[in-house]
Amino acid sequence: MKQARPFVVNALVSGLIIVVPVYLAVLLLLKAMGSVLGLVSPMAKLLPDWLPATNILALLLLLVTCFVVGVAVRTAAGRAARERLERSLFSRLPGFALLQSLTQQLTGQGQEKVWKPALVEIEDALVPGFLIEELEDGRVTVFVPSVPTPLAGAVYIIDRERVHILDIPFTQAVSTISRWGAGSSNLVAAMGTGASPKGSPRGDRIAGAPPPALRS
Repeated sequence: MKQARPFVVNALVSGLIIVVPVYLAVLLLLKAMGSVLGLVSPMAKLLPDWLPATNILALLLLLVTCFVVGVAVRTAAGRAARERLERSLFSRLPGFALLQSLTQQLTGQGQEKVWKPALVEIEDALVPGFLIEELEDGRVTVFVPSVPTPLAGAVYIIDRERVHILDIPFTQAVSTISRWGAGSSNLVAAMGTGASPKGSPRGDRIAGAPPPALRS
């Protein structure tokens, strides 16, 4: 029973992470479509009655609007306006910075030193994690995700020598964690043949994330 409980909790959290954003996105889309129905109703009357023209036109209008906004923010003026909007509004929303960072990593636009895949020396094992921040005293902040839910886990502040940066894409590290460690041999190979720091343990097995905690 005790062994089944972590599996049930992880499965539930994994499902929520997928279902909740999709559910909210659908609700937002339906709400947006409802707000533009009045704009497309005159054009919908020109189409056959058997065709759900109002909903189709409303969806097309939203997609075109998203496309135009996407093109606009790629320009210099658009990027400046987006940055001002993010600083004044979006950055105050809880979780926005994390979601933005993860999205940039998934699209290959992330910052070089943020969310870097790594193998972290925790006790006598190598644990998959991500480098989050480098501190002024030489230590680093790392995030060690749980398995198989990469968005939940533990935060550690440890010595830089115990963090082995991996030359692999962010998505590959997330995929390995989501598959209960399948493909860990590629993570170990990406670590190279660099020697571990003197006096620091180095395990040959890939461990799952320990209980959420903040260690220093």
